[in-house]
Amino acid sequence: MANKITKREVINMMLADVTISANETFKTYLEHELELLDNKKASKKATKNQEENEDYKAIILEVLGKIERGTVTEIMKADETLSELSNQRVSALLRQLKENEGKVDKVTEGRKSVFFLV
Repeated sequence: MANKITKREVINMMLADVTISANETFKTYLEHELELLDNKKASKKATKNQEENEDYKAIILEVLGKIERGTVTEIMKADETLSELSNQRVSALLRQLKENEGKVDKVTEGRKSVFFLV
């Protein structure tokens, strides 16, 4: 099954069309729809779990600052709060810190992934 196309993608494709973008009424309407999507995205409140994850990410960064580099298990053992979490959750938080926020990087040594601050 192919990925579903989003409303934003449809609007951008329509705006790229020469015929539609030449019509000021259509163009204004579509730009307004994009504004509404942006406003909706900006007004979303973080869930309780997302707020907790931000706290855990701060702890992970603090731990990496102390130990400089470590595997998921080593990071978890370095802090009591993190040791209560599952390995998968800490791995997911590290991945978010790496891919989304660029605060952590990873190297693979053999079969182990070692994380460190950027």
